Amino acid sequence: MTERLSDAEREAALAALPGWDHDAKRDAISRRFEFADFSAAYAFMTRVALLAEQMDHHPEWFNVYNKVDVTLTTHDAGGLSEKDVKMAKAMEDFAG
Repeated sequence: MTERLSDAEREAALAALPGWDHDAKRDAISRRFEFADFSAAYAFMTRVALLAEQMDHHPEWFNVYNKVDVTLTTHDAGGLSEKDVKMAKAMEDFAG
């Protein structure tokens, strides 16, 4: 089972992820990505979907035209885990 981040690990992860907001109640992180158009947003989502399948870790997300709202948390860990941090960093790379 995936382990939830400790308080110190969570603080370090959040410091390394500027632009991501922490929801303490859910112990989740969220961010809005904006792209030039729908095609660019969809390409981003496709790249993330392929990674999510590899990791067996799937984001909560919502897309309208060029915006993708993402929330990450690890349900079986009861909050943030290293999986969320890894996926958030990959999303940052994919978004350019």
